[in-house]
Amino acid sequence: MDIKATAESLVKKITDNSDLLAKFKADPKETVKGLIPDLKLDDGQLSNIVDLVKAKVNIDGVKSALGSIGGLFGKK
Repeated sequence: MDIKATAESLVKKITDNSDLLAKFKADPKETVKGLIPDLKLDDGQLSNIVDLVKAKVNIDGVKSALGSIGGLFGKK
């Protein structure tokens, strides 16, 4: 299994859906398990995927916030 590819596909699903994003922030492991129920993951694999998704979601959130700040100064 390609953990990085799995995490990347989850990031897209999570960031495209605000309800799913809120659910992920509240309980990341259960959210990931629910999104990929057919994959049998051990705790280490699940933790790796959750960590990768968290990192990417946080980076995207920072980029979005910085874009908003740029808008305050007339930049787009």
